[in-house]
Amino acid sequence: MENRGIKTKKERESFLNPPNPWGLSAKDVCIDSTSLRKGITRIKNAIDSKESIVVYADYDADGITAGAIMWETVHRLGGNIMPYIPHRVEEGYGLSIKGIDAVIEQYHPTLLITVDHGITAVEKVDYAISKGIDVVVTDHHVKPKKLPNCPIIHTTDMCGAGISWFVAGELLKKYEKTYEELIGLAAIGTIADMVPLVGPNRSIAKFGLQALNKHTYVGLDALMKEAGLTKGELRTFDISHMLAPRLNAMGRLVHAMDALRLLCTKQEDKAMLLARKLGLTNKERQQLTVDISAHAKDIVRGRGELKKLLFVSHDSYNQGVIGLAAGKLVEEFYRPAIVLARGEVISKASARSIAGFNIIEAIRTCSDILVDAGGHPMAAGFTVETKNLIELQDRLEKFADKELTEEKLMRVLKVDAEILLKDVTEKLWNSMQGFEPFGFGNSEPIFITRDVLVEDSRLVGADGKHLKLRVSSPDSQILYDAIAFGMGEIYSKLRPDKPIDIAYSIDMNVWNGNRKLQLKLKDIHYQ
Repeated sequence: MENRGIKTKKERESFLNPPNPWGLSAKDVCIDSTSLRKGITRIKNAIDSKESIVVYADYDADGITAGAIMWETVHRLGGNIMPYIPHRVEEGYGLSIKGIDAVIEQYHPTLLITVDHGITAVEKVDYAISKGIDVVVTDHHVKPKKLPNCPIIHTTDMCGAGISWFVAGELLKKYEKTYEELIGLAAIGTIADMVPLVGPNRSIAKFGLQALNKHTYVGLDALMKEAGLTKGELRTFDISHMLAPRLNAMGRLVHAMDALRLLCTKQEDKAMLLARKLGLTNKERQQLTVDISAHAKDIVRGRGELKKLLFVSHDSYNQGVIGLAAGKLVEEFYRPAIVLARGEVISKASARSIAGFNIIEAIRTCSDILVDAGGHPMAAGFTVETKNLIELQDRLEKFADKELTEEKLMRVLKVDAEILLKDVTEKLWNSMQGFEPFGFGNSEPIFITRDVLVEDSRLVGADGKHLKLRVSSPDSQILYDAIAFGMGEIYSKLRPDKPIDIAYSIDMNVWNGNRKLQLKLKDIHYQ
């Protein structure tokens, strides 16, 4: 707990027993209460007056769940509300003139509520207002210097779905109603958007997972079934690696509206059809990611010496997966990475970073040659005129050269404690369950054990990429199973007579009703 900054008795109690998030105040989540009051009042008036309201969402898992939360809440309160999600390629991220015009043509709204975007949309909000539409912005992205002229409900302490859920809670209080299932959708957005699972976000994730495992969600339950997940056993890993990618896939390759429809439908047959569609689209997305990532890695390797910031562009790249490709470059080379889908006139970019390098700050140093930009310290996106790519690359690489030391470019694995192999018991594993939900900002505890003997080793996986071991130590007669994903290349270096040091987390492997502890290896040091 001390490694996570949790030191006092009160902090420990709050961490192990997170408070019910329904009791959170605006101050608790760093939302300005005056702006919150203005936004809630405007939305309530629109509900009571039966105005045409549009919730204008984003096309990622956070934005989709945020949109579903807002639509469900206002709809249940009797509001006349419709959802809108822009097309990634045709309209781009956030509010756009094209999108606002489409909303006017379809719904003739007098109120737009943005979720998971809008904080940078100064001109777009002015355009909406000029068309007789009021706007309430709810967003968690980093504030620019100039803000839109409308009520803004903002904090960087939560994700878009978290803010949407908080606003929904405030609305429900006004009408003296509750809708507990909403917290499950907020948990998906919170885990998917990788906000730190501490404080209010920890409460949302914990209570949200409980809700997802207990309550009936027609659409989500169908998606869980399609993904091969068991209701009642859902954990953060299942959301981040199974559900969120399926929700994201629609906005990446087709249109995110079907993902939103899935979350909101009450018809089981429709839910299953939509769940299958999301699953198939995700498989297509996976293959595209593999192809583009491999191509981008080849470009980086072909340049010889690694730059401190990786900048790759190509006219064949699909805009929907360039962010994933940037993430793969960071995994491979441990450098901030920017991948661009290059167009004849306009290019779209997605960026991912490493600890200690604020990528959106770096990008905004080039605002004078960008069309737009937005994001977080670890992930961002921008649009640039293709004619400015060479200058942009040069400026960003020089900025990284100045800001990034060799120490920051060294991949570091943070370890909680050094223990003996005999300390790895079911009692220890049980005690760690109080630390769940694990995720960004609250990683699974990692341990080191030295001088471990390799009793058996073999390659597993389709291409022998992974390593399966059985290990022991002189202080214990117990043999432990261990799995090392992606470490198949060191198979030939391991010998029974040469002890190794291992860094690992502890997992409970359940198979055919049998339970057995397993070490999930994060690193191996061998002689």
